[in-house]
Amino acid sequence: MTTLPTVLIADDDRSIRTVLTQALGRSGYQVRATSSAATLWRWVEDGEGDLVITDVIMPDENGLDLVPRIRRIRPELPVIVMSAQSTLTTAVQATQRGAFDYLPKPFDLADLLAVVDRAVKQPLPAAATAPVEKHAEEALPLIGRSPAMQEIYRVIARLTTTDLTVMVNGESGAGKELVARALHDYGRRRAGPFVAINMAAIPRELIESELFGHERGAFTGATNRHVGRFEQANGGTLFLDEIGDMPPEAQTRLLRVLQEGEFTTVGGRQPIRANARIVAATHRDLRALIRGGQFREDLFYRLNVVPIRLPPLRERPDDIPVLAQHFLNKAQAEGLPAKTIDAGAMAMLSAYRWPGNVRELENLIRRLAALVPQSVITETILAPELADYVAVEEAAPARGDETDTMATVVERHVSRLLAAIRESGEEGVLYERALAELERPLIRMTLAETRGNQIRAAALLGLNRNTLRKKIREHGIGVQRRVG
Repeated sequence: MTTLPTVLIADDDRSIRTVLTQALGRSGYQVRATSSAATLWRWVEDGEGDLVITDVIMPDENGLDLVPRIRRIRPELPVIVMSAQSTLTTAVQATQRGAFDYLPKPFDLADLLAVVDRAVKQPLPAAATAPVEKHAEEALPLIGRSPAMQEIYRVIARLTTTDLTVMVNGESGAGKELVARALHDYGRRRAGPFVAINMAAIPRELIESELFGHERGAFTGATNRHVGRFEQANGGTLFLDEIGDMPPEAQTRLLRVLQEGEFTTVGGRQPIRANARIVAATHRDLRALIRGGQFREDLFYRLNVVPIRLPPLRERPDDIPVLAQHFLNKAQAEGLPAKTIDAGAMAMLSAYRWPGNVRELENLIRRLAALVPQSVITETILAPELADYVAVEEAAPARGDETDTMATVVERHVSRLLAAIRESGEEGVLYERALAELERPLIRMTLAETRGNQIRAAALLGLNRNTLRKKIREHGIGVQRRVG
């Protein structure tokens, strides 16, 4: 008779142990569960189990400290870490200490079962690197506990053990450089320099010199040798921001560097070895630029090895309170008066559309901390600051709106999007934004109708379940049927 795989579970929460035991039992696994890290360690030492699922916070030991110890004595035993401390640092520490995967609480049971199946069937990842230093949450480069941000944390954690090229796509102000810095600060090259260059901020004729450097006398005005950003980033990370604005001639040279691993300065002949991890970012639709002949397709595929979509703030409103508090704490640490935000004002912040994303929120909080004499920020204080505040208007339809067709509503919303894009000067984003604005409430309301049952929701929508799950992740939509 075939022996069923055994899963060892360690979690201080009895309800979670019960739910996981039942779900794994139905999926064909034997389960042993405990609330004690010491008991889990004894089972592992005795050679029990085919898989470990452990929480981070337990009464007698931190679960993260168990992971490298388990890997040392049982290198074939995969460990899945779960935690309510759903920060970037936790995800990175779990990955770098050798965990097979990391799941933030609350988690979807289907996600956990899928990870368990992969862990049992697939070989383990490479051995853990040296643990990163612990950071207070206020010091983290990225803040947020929404499902969309949790997925980004997991991707970043996996990338810290590689030098793969990454493409970050997101609207202006969403925090693309923060993602690049997190990849650097938690990665293998963190001891090297982090060098950033914004393609949109440099005159076209100077971009090649800025990237690759130039020799004395290479062109009029080149009175000294100039070290380019590639050379400055040697041993570290080079962040190419707004890569969609790179001129064609510089695109050709960058492609050659990525293909050959070396470059020459402008006016130089001696090849220089390129030794920098590349992280690129853009707010533009590069595929649309490729179709229009403005961006090289072969360069796109060289840069887009690992794509990361950073969602705009309006798609993750659950993160707004923690971000607002983070910026208040930061302002106080810089010497500004201490402030708090009451519940009504916080609800107003959460409902606002934030066209300027996280950067706009930070600027607003800093302005309030500096200029408002009251210690408590209320709705009355906040309302005049949000000149474009439209949450109440959108939530309560105006008289006569009940008879509007969907086409009429969409036309009004597209008009607002066009006005915002016209003001910002962005191109290539209208279709993606309009589609996201329609898909997110459609999927969220369908999931509410089916009480979080994704199979029924997919059937109602006429979508494949895998497609639905992908869209749930893309839009950062919380699912009701959750554990934790």
